[in-house]
Amino acid sequence: MRTSVNICARRTARTALAVVALSLAVACTTDGDAEGRGGGDGSGGRSAPAKEATGSLEQIAARADCEPDIQTDAEELRQANCTTADGRYVLATFATDRGHREWINEAKNYGGSYLVGRKWVAVGDAEVLAALRGRLGGTVETASPHHQGSSGDDGGSEGDHSADH
Repeated sequence: MRTSVNICARRTARTALAVVALSLAVACTTDGDAEGRGGGDGSGGRSAPAKEATGSLEQIAARADCEPDIQTDAEELRQANCTTADGRYVLATFATDRGHREWINEAKNYGGSYLVGRKWVAVGDAEVLAALRGRLGGTVETASPHHQGSSGDDGGSEGDHSADH
């Protein structure tokens, strides 16, 4: 029993560390692109989401027209910084559905917007994620920092998560 508690504690610590690192990476790389890239209507010229992307981090990044700058390359989580004409964001892939959902639930404590697919997530400004959704599919989930400290959060989506699934 003691071993499973230690494994769980290590997994929770790794997840928390990855969330903090990803949040810091997004905070440090978003520059509020003042050049107005994308479509003139604010949609980036993409009105409908694409079929949801699947595959490795590199395959998903290629579909998003990103040359991924790998930051984390672990068995459970792979993470890269991406910069495209739409803006900057972080792309992460997960080995398991459970790890994916646990990460998202933990990340929501920090607020922000997430473009979520099966076993992958992109984190960035809402405008960047809206443009990415046109290439990667997925659903947008948002959270505000007021979730911090809540112990009963079921990880349910705010916004339009269930609209496309």
